[in-house]
Amino acid sequence: MILFRTLAVAVVLVVLNGSIQAQMAVYQDGIEWEVPPKVVPGNTNSTAPSDAIVLFDGKNMDAFEGGQDWILKDGYVVAAKHDVKTKQAFGSIQLHIEYSAPPEDNDKGQGKGNSGIYLMDGRYEIQVLDMFENETYPNGQAGSVYKQIPPMADPMRKPGEWNEYDVIFNAPEFDMQGELKKPAYVTVIINGVCVIAQYALKGKTVYADAVPHYVAHPDKLPLVLQYHSDPVRFRNIWVRELEPPKGKRVDEPHFMFGDKRIKYEPEKPMTPNKK
Repeated sequence: MILFRTLAVAVVLVVLNGSIQAQMAVYQDGIEWEVPPKVVPGNTNSTAPSDAIVLFDGKNMDAFEGGQDWILKDGYVVAAKHDVKTKQAFGSIQLHIEYSAPPEDNDKGQGKGNSGIYLMDGRYEIQVLDMFENETYPNGQAGSVYKQIPPMADPMRKPGEWNEYDVIFNAPEFDMQGELKKPAYVTVIINGVCVIAQYALKGKTVYADAVPHYVAHPDKLPLVLQYHSDPVRFRNIWVRELEPPKGKRVDEPHFMFGDKRIKYEPEKPMTPNKK
């Protein structure tokens, strides 16, 4: 029996009935993984799945500090007076939120239908803005990580129509000394179009008098919705807390060929021949 390895693939040459045949050896990562929990999806993209935390379903703003000052309408809420923040703190999340720009707003640029989704208590902003026939600086457009990176596309609908934001946010990690171990990452999908893909944030999003930078903070913090003096509308707000798959190492990586265990040894880097 002869074993050939290429990265994580093993091919075993065996002799059967006088002929050489190649068979695959099965790679085992040596980790005993827990079975993923069952989640029942919603009937539509707007509907919260079974493990979601519903923050606003059109009935009340009880999940938000200061939510009583926003104006409840028929299944949606209108921003007013000040920002609101969730009473519950979150780390890495999947966020769904729907936004509609006020049709009566005739302002321009950053003054038209402006709001913001602030992750981790105001530190990291995903821009919300009316983009219909409205020019502004690219890294301030709807869907941008504000003043860090523009969206890859502009899929926003007209004022009065609803836009669906789906945000995947991986919270940053800090060591015991407060130094950054891993930056925050974010993916933003608007109306089914990916506009930000696994972007590594440079730190806190800022407008002026500073540059983006990280300052250590708790693992979980509230979600903030901005009031920017525009009566923007929100509905169907829910989050899922994201936890990585759980498993424990019970063995070293190896291959199994039938009941035979074959040690996995990554190929050594090739070096050029010296003349």
